[in-house]
Amino acid sequence: MTGMLDHLIIVPILLPLVSGAVMLLLAERRRALKGGIGLATTVALLIVSIVLLRLADTSPADGSAVKVYQLGNWPAPFGIVLVLDRLSALMLVLTSVLGIAALLFSLARWHRAGPRFHTIFQLQLMGLNGAFLTGDLFNLFVFFEALLAASYGLVLHGDGIVRVRAGLAYVAINLTASFLFLIGASLAYGVTGTLNMADLAARIPALSSGDAALFAAAAAILGTAFLMKAGAWPLNFWLPTTYAAASAPAAAMFAIMSKLGVYVILRLWMLVFGPDAGPLAGFGGGWLLVGGMLTIMFGTVGVLASQSLSRLAGCSVLVSSGTLIAAVGTGDGAVIGATLFYLVSSTLGIAAFFLLVELVERIRDPGADVLAVTMEAYGEGEDEGLADEIGIAIPATIATLGGSFIACALLLAGLPPFSGFIAKFALMAAMLETDGTAVQASTWTMIGLLTVSGLATLIAMTRSGISSFWARIDDRVPRVRIIEMAPVLALLLLALGLTVGGGPTMRYMEATTQALRAPQGYVTGVLSTERVGSAQGRANP
Repeated sequence: MTGMLDHLIIVPILLPLVSGAVMLLLAERRRALKGGIGLATTVALLIVSIVLLRLADTSPADGSAVKVYQLGNWPAPFGIVLVLDRLSALMLVLTSVLGIAALLFSLARWHRAGPRFHTIFQLQLMGLNGAFLTGDLFNLFVFFEALLAASYGLVLHGDGIVRVRAGLAYVAINLTASFLFLIGASLAYGVTGTLNMADLAARIPALSSGDAALFAAAAAILGTAFLMKAGAWPLNFWLPTTYAAASAPAAAMFAIMSKLGVYVILRLWMLVFGPDAGPLAGFGGGWLLVGGMLTIMFGTVGVLASQSLSRLAGCSVLVSSGTLIAAVGTGDGAVIGATLFYLVSSTLGIAAFFLLVELVERIRDPGADVLAVTMEAYGEGEDEGLADEIGIAIPATIATLGGSFIACALLLAGLPPFSGFIAKFALMAAMLETDGTAVQASTWTMIGLLTVSGLATLIAMTRSGISSFWARIDDRVPRVRIIEMAPVLALLLLALGLTVGGGPTMRYMEATTQALRAPQGYVTGVLSTERVGSAQGRANP
């Protein structure tokens, strides 16, 4: 990269940071101005992210041309570096897309529900982007804490005792995860003398047996922290309740936060415990596979048992996270490529569903559930007014909400024509690809879980759809603004676009996987980058 493009990598961090700081200087009553600044910032982030993705996609598939930005012009492993490759660029684009959708939805009313919403939202984006771009564990911890601090404000944004209780539990769980993160990173530094990810990968093969055991313990502690964030069983009891209690825009952004844990596990596991890691090669893969499958089971049961749409959406996050964790644990290249496709598809679907849930719940009166049970018990209202309902037109609002609900159901269940079908089909096809050997029992178990979880999601969504749209007691038509419905439709259209553009998308995912499976290219690209204005690594006078 040359010229201004040299500094483009740091823009996704600086832009929301500066925007949030500027909005702190504005009075709270100037929410319209803050909303305009926040929306302009998030759109600019999307444009920058797309440019960075195109830059990353021009590099060789072996990962040998990663883009490295040295803060303070200090080379790795001594200085702080930001690293751009296909995987980090993909996550930047996905974060920006969800950011625009959630922020646009919040402008209808949620940004007025509490103070400093726009500043907190921008700090959340800054922390996510920094976590995806950083090249060392220390700054990953810094950005991890920054985004968690912002998420505390988002999860408590609004009022209500349920939200406060869920928020306090969320804070306690994440403080525990941060504590484990700090212990694991400290132990890893004590063993290797570095926290730079590329330098870690270079030093691991030379560790003695005793140091390798200590580093394995450090990796296990770090993995526990990230699995807590990803919602892996049995550390996920907090997630459905917290996500269900949060506001719709916050829950939509949390859909990408749960994927941050999966991203870090994928990044570190493929880089540090790759085929060149010696005795530690593939460390923890079996645990990831088993833990992911148990998470799918737990999430599937939760989906079937959910009595509210918001909790159904929260349990869908668990099914998605479990699928990703188990797929990463297989370590197979073709499976990883399909996993990245599933990551994007499921994140878009879950975020759209969280936004849609609030709109659908406006249809029903708070006492409608109790009244419906009472009428069913006494057999009342079964035929009353049936003749009058024949031929009555469905209001446009109800039709739009119902169509969007069906689209979310198909997307989350993995049925055509949406991208969830392609993602699950690609996962199953990749798992069944063998070199003439018999398919392992774990593979059949995983395929069975994917099928059962999709069926469970379809049953639960159908049941909830009938209750919300078909079996309505009154004829109330909720007030839904275009600014609220547009983000939902946009996310669903993007998921449909992944189906139409499945070929180019899978090509990008396969190139990303190829780079991840050749970590030496990443290591060489980071450690061999010279200081600006230097000759053979030495600074000019």
